[in-house]
Amino acid sequence: MLKQLGIKDFVIVDFIELEFESGFTVLTGETGAGKSIIIDALSLALGERGDVKQIRHGCDRAEVSVLIELYDVPALSRWLSENDLSGDPENCLVRRVLEANGRSRNYVNGHPVTLQQLRYAGDFWVVVHSQHAHQSLLHKEVQRDLLDAVAGCTDTVWATGKAFQHWQVCRQQRMSAEQRTAESRDIREQLEWQLQELTELNFTLDEWQVLQSDQRRLSHVAALLAAAEDGLGVLSENELSILSQLNTAIGQLQNLLDYDAQLKSIIDLLDSARIQVREGVYELKHYSQHLDLDPQLLAQAEQRISAIHAVARKFRTPPEELPALIASLQQQLGALGCDADIDRLLVLEATAESEYMEHARLLTQFRSEAAETLSRQVSDAMHTLAMTGGVFSVDLCVQQQGAAYGFEQVEFMVSAHQGMPLRPLAKVVSGGELSRISLAIQVITSKVAAVPTLIFDEVDVGIGGKVAEIVGRLLKRLGKERQVLCITHLPQVAANGDHHWQVAKFNEGPENQPVLSKITCLNQSQRIEEIARMLGGIDITATTRQHAVEMLHNGTLKD
Repeated sequence: MLKQLGIKDFVIVDFIELEFESGFTVLTGETGAGKSIIIDALSLALGERGDVKQIRHGCDRAEVSVLIELYDVPALSRWLSENDLSGDPENCLVRRVLEANGRSRNYVNGHPVTLQQLRYAGDFWVVVHSQHAHQSLLHKEVQRDLLDAVAGCTDTVWATGKAFQHWQVCRQQRMSAEQRTAESRDIREQLEWQLQELTELNFTLDEWQVLQSDQRRLSHVAALLAAAEDGLGVLSENELSILSQLNTAIGQLQNLLDYDAQLKSIIDLLDSARIQVREGVYELKHYSQHLDLDPQLLAQAEQRISAIHAVARKFRTPPEELPALIASLQQQLGALGCDADIDRLLVLEATAESEYMEHARLLTQFRSEAAETLSRQVSDAMHTLAMTGGVFSVDLCVQQQGAAYGFEQVEFMVSAHQGMPLRPLAKVVSGGELSRISLAIQVITSKVAAVPTLIFDEVDVGIGGKVAEIVGRLLKRLGKERQVLCITHLPQVAANGDHHWQVAKFNEGPENQPVLSKITCLNQSQRIEEIARMLGGIDITATTRQHAVEMLHNGTLKD
């Protein structure tokens, strides 16, 4: 329960410290007096983004502090303990400081926290119903959240969303694996036919070197034969051949050897040369005998070389690098590995889908039961709020495919008058009817909420007269179960409050000093004057005061 609210240098408030009590508290005052400041200050404590314009003019910072009793918020106590934010076991102190430089400092029990942590903590202890909730109620997402709150199936909603997300992840993994497998299969087929073509070429570097040599030789056989024949003639077959002349020279020198022994070494050298010439003649004869002038052999060599060049051009690589290309393709083929286990992924996807279906079916069951309850309760409340004969119905529209929120979309249907067909809420109600229906829904959903504090910020806009009195009774009745704070302009609502605060502007300094706002807890006589003001405006008559007394008396009787 909200116990204390402290506000310092915030908008037009210099310093206010409010003590809250249980029951139904109303907050009234002239337009512009600063009633909304209470909500804005609480919003800061609840983690809403602050604005430096909210700092009172001339001040360096604004500060808001909230003290919450923990006896009726056990979930908040557990969360504080789990996050090492515990302090006083009976109370929780939330503090927010907004500085002029735009920085914000946030504390829970003296521990620095983030805005997200402030928001999370606030969800445990307070719900704020604003006048803008009337319009937000027209959105299907808001309608679905309200129905789930009535059904009390928040955990099931969360589990359904997680199961749907897991199912979609498994589905995406399976689809990605199938796509990768198809792509891998295409790549594998391409590598395999490339390797097959290269393998069928049966190419080696040794063969390539031999082919190039043979091609050069076979294309010049005639010149090689002529050169061989000329060489044989010069060396041994002509009349003045080198071998013949060597034989003559050696013979002459040997005849003179007896006269000079020094000729022996020269004769040995020439004899060695003669032997080399003879070997050369033998090899040259052997070479010329095996030199075949066969055009067919040349054609075969050139055809093979042409085939190798064609494959090399196809793969855009020099012939010398074809063996390296084969090794690279084999390595790429090996790196592809095995295809993904699609069957296993299909099983995982089916299991995830089954789990989602189980959660979603349970969620449908909760929603179906809650839809009947909410339809009946809001219809009853509509009758109470001067919409006799009106019918409210929660329609569960089943979707063809499941979603994170389950199988069905939720839509609020209404018949504002007896005999009228049910149509979507956004299409059939006037502003006043929407206000009453929205208020009825908010009161009903608040009863099932786990939070101890409910704040209604001018949710009675668009209603008046007898309906306003009924709204006051509804809020007073709700105040017996929860702590309820309502900002209102309606005297019928204010008269039903257990406690009454008045917001007013004042300026106690010179004329050039800024206006300030103050909040006063009214006693019985002061309440009479305030309700009389709300009834009669500027000129308050005795009759107006008597009317105010009667309204307060009737409000007390309803207690």
